[in-house]
Amino acid sequence: MPNRPQPRFPEPNTEEYWENVKAGRLTYQQCSDCDAVVFTPRLLCTTCGSSNLERKESAGTGEVYTFSVVRQNRNPAFADLGAYALAWIDLDEGFRMLSNVVGVENPSTDVHVGQRVQVEYELQESGEYPIPVFRPV
Repeated sequence: MPNRPQPRFPEPNTEEYWENVKAGRLTYQQCSDCDAVVFTPRLLCTTCGSSNLERKESAGTGEVYTFSVVRQNRNPAFADLGAYALAWIDLDEGFRMLSNVVGVENPSTDVHVGQRVQVEYELQESGEYPIPVFRPV
């Protein structure tokens, strides 16, 4: 279990998102006026500016859009991870999020563009909010 940084509240845009993550749900928003999918959580639609956003639950499946393998990280929260894959994940509902691909023996050879992945929630040594990460399926 890593000890990654935790969100800080009060924070009106993301608090509901993190409460859903804590409950094991990955959520995103969709504009009721123009149907645009919105992620990361915010108060206004990024396409039309409407405040009429509906929160929806993602199935948590998608594919790796691109990735990079981090081999050195001087941030103490990530020092114990060794080499790890940081990836942009295209979720099936139409949004992209930055996360890690976990559960691979060698991130340099076992992660690839187009790889199907499923969200899981990584518990932290300290803090109450798990971190959404993705495992190949």
